[in-house]
Amino acid sequence: MVENVIWPAYLDADLPRSEGRRIPMELAVSEPTVDEIAQAVQQVGYDAVIEREKVYPREYEPRGRVLVKDAGDATKSDLLGATAAYLDALR
Repeated sequence: MVENVIWPAYLDADLPRSEGRRIPMELAVSEPTVDEIAQAVQQVGYDAVIEREKVYPREYEPRGRVLVKDAGDATKSDLLGATAAYLDALR
């Protein structure tokens, strides 16, 4: 079973791609939390586990991360795009 990791920086509209954002600016949201990301992942249809004390290597403060268990045949970019779309709808 492969776990995909989603760091909040991947979806953060306040960060440029050089600092970790992985999706287009049109899909990004400002300062996403791991709780919002986990809720969006569950809306997409995957199981999510929150790890709060983890620090993204390009940041200094812990914002946590979300582990997505067994995303099937979806690529990581597909998973991030679907998560970002639901994240925007949740706000």
